[in-house]
Amino acid sequence: MASTSSPSGSTSASAATTSSGTSTSVFLVTSPDNGTSRKIAESILTKKLAACVNLVPKITSMYWWDGKVQEDTEELLIIKSSDSLTKQLEEEVKALHPYDTPEFIRLPITAGSQEYLDWIRQSTNQN
Repeated sequence: MASTSSPSGSTSASAATTSSGTSTSVFLVTSPDNGTSRKIAESILTKKLAACVNLVPKITSMYWWDGKVQEDTEELLIIKSSDSLTKQLEEEVKALHPYDTPEFIRLPITAGSQEYLDWIRQSTNQN
């Protein structure tokens, strides 16, 4: 695969593009509860920073924090958006999120239905 520079400046494998050439990604964000998840989802959808947000309830997260392994029940937001909105999307998530270090991970979409990828672009006004 060819390498491309991501919006953050890092190098990654080429992602699938819409018919207009816009790359798309899935973003993963965890939150402590449904209220926080809904607040983030509604805000980023209203601002057209995402085409779709799936809320996956009751996941168990185990992680290192404050020098020990922690375990919590969280929700997972699966967000579909255009790569060009990565910085704005991250800023909005951080502004609404109660965690000191919220999870924000971008996974480039390397293949997918052309119609679905085009819908992501159209839904986020990436014409």
